[in-house]
Amino acid sequence: MAEKKTILVTGANGQLGNEMRVISSAYSDFNFLFVTKDDLPIDDLVAIKNYFSSHSINYCVNCAAYTAVDKAETEVEKALLINATAVGNLATVCKNHSAQFIHISTDYVFDGSATLPYTEDHPVAPVNTYGATKLKGEQLAQQNNPGCIIIRTSWVYSSFGNNFVKTMLRLTKEKEQLNVVSDQQGCPTYAADLAAAIMQIITSNKIAAHPGIYNYSNTGVINWYQFALAIKELSGSKCVVNPIPSSNYPTPAKRPAYSVLNTAKIQLTFNSTIPFWKDSLQKCVSLIG
Repeated sequence: MAEKKTILVTGANGQLGNEMRVISSAYSDFNFLFVTKDDLPIDDLVAIKNYFSSHSINYCVNCAAYTAVDKAETEVEKALLINATAVGNLATVCKNHSAQFIHISTDYVFDGSATLPYTEDHPVAPVNTYGATKLKGEQLAQQNNPGCIIIRTSWVYSSFGNNFVKTMLRLTKEKEQLNVVSDQQGCPTYAADLAAAIMQIITSNKIAAHPGIYNYSNTGVINWYQFALAIKELSGSKCVVNPIPSSNYPTPAKRPAYSVLNTAKIQLTFNSTIPFWKDSLQKCVSLIG
């Protein structure tokens, strides 16, 4: 009988890490190792080398990230350490141990000035520190491990952790009226769907033949106001949601006005089926209850 292959998942307490944990029960032919920053500090190259030397790892899925977009404007070093340095460390050690590396990146590597969905080879130009640190992570991953897979995703939410969906569910219960920006377009991504796509990539046995960057988000294009409206409707709230321009809601970090991702490449290469955003939102809201 063939020995089980082992998948290491970093950032195990995050939205995607938790969804990977949920989906792992359907993949009993793999061993899964879930680590948090306390179990394995990925900014520490020696710690990663030691961990890989004492565990036989075939795949590493890096779900760890510094995602506080506004805080990143002042916590630049911290964001760089987790979003770039740590990614380079993991990429290097994976290559040295012949483990396949899958890293999660973001739509924020783009400036948001496009009018058509972003393909993987569109020029990158981040407009905030978070996007710049994530781009640096991509570059280090490919530089240190050319055989890696990078998945850019957008507007991630889940029944785990803190996210837009959970915030809106809470606010539409608490408030009679709510203002939400309506001039930023994108594609929400249910982390459970992304976890399924990652497992589809791993089980396809095509990573070695098809390394590189891939986009993944749910299908459909909406703005934050429309997203909030859909969440409100699914929850049955009577709260009035009003559309406002971004200029009425200034934030320390600039946001891209357009974050729509073209997902044709991942669908064609790995036979990924991508659910419609509203169907996935419904699933998530019913789980949150």
